[in-house]
Amino acid sequence: MTLLVHTFVYDSDGGHHFLEDPEHGDTLAGFESTRTRLWGSEAFRDLGSRFFPQLDGGDLCVEREEIDDFLAECEAIRPHLGRLAGQTGYDTEYVTKRFDNIVAAALRAKAESGGIVVW
Repeated sequence: MTLLVHTFVYDSDGGHHFLEDPEHGDTLAGFESTRTRLWGSEAFRDLGSRFFPQLDGGDLCVEREEIDDFLAECEAIRPHLGRLAGQTGYDTEYVTKRFDNIVAAALRAKAESGGIVVW
C-alpha cells in the first residue's frame, strides 16, 4: 500500500472536499511501512515532532487552524532529513521527495484555508 497526501477545503455547510491533486507522483507520502519506520520513528519523535508520529497507527489530518504549526514543524525538521533518512534506513532523496510532497500540500491548504490528510 502507498501513503498519499491530499489537500481539502471546507464547504459552506462545514463539510469538506478535496482539491484537484497535482500529478500522481506529487501526492506520494511513502509506503505503508513508512508510517512506523519513518514518520512515526523515534528519530522523528526525538526532534519534537508532534504531527508526523500520528501516522504510526493512524492517518494524519491537519486542520486549517493547525496548518501554520504543521509548517513550522516541517521547517524545523527539514535540516535533519538526511540524518533521519540514515537513521530510519531510507534513501535521503526518497525521504526528501515525500516530505516535499507533504509540505507542498500543506502550502496549498494554507493558500486555500484548508487542511491536509495523509492516508
